[in-house]
Amino acid sequence: MRIAVIQGSARTGGNTEELTRLALEGIPFTNIVLREKEIKPIHDQRHEEGGFDPVDDDYDDLILQVLEHDILVFATPVYWYGASGLMKNFIDRWSQSLRDVRFNFKERMEAKTAYAIVVGGDNPRIKALPLIQQMQYTFDFVGLTFAGYVIGKGSKPGEVLKDIRAVRDAEALNAELRKAEPVTVNRS
Repeated sequence: MRIAVIQGSARTGGNTEELTRLALEGIPFTNIVLREKEIKPIHDQRHEEGGFDPVDDDYDDLILQVLEHDILVFATPVYWYGASGLMKNFIDRWSQSLRDVRFNFKERMEAKTAYAIVVGGDNPRIKALPLIQQMQYTFDFVGLTFAGYVIGKGSKPGEVLKDIRAVRDAEALNAELRKAEPVTVNRS
């Protein structure tokens, strides 16, 4: 099994990355850091003759990389009670992938399993639930199996490591992912 982490944090070394590090400790994975890539916002051309125009950015290469993995971990801080703009922008572009014959997107996504790791500072175990639900609906739409999530509390860098429940949940996810027997390492 090949695992990819899609890292949506705008901050290097922040709480979301820390909790993700715990969840993936000792497990080979590909780390896709969205803040290091250029992904332009979607220009919705779903209903135009000819569909979407090609976009000169990193998205196509990223989605091809994502599609090569079996398990996808979506890691995002809770920004204004939703996913980070980086993560949302990446997922918005799936509309384009659904209509691009090069990707066979929906069929390939149906063969994958997803997890989410989210961290917020304002009562996230309650206030991040709409974000988790949004991910569930999004994954359902493309046939991606949503197998679970970890929610952590933290605002200042390092605070999430004081969230005993989040640490315990990340360790449980780590044990679950280890059972998947990942086979490759590529830390981009």
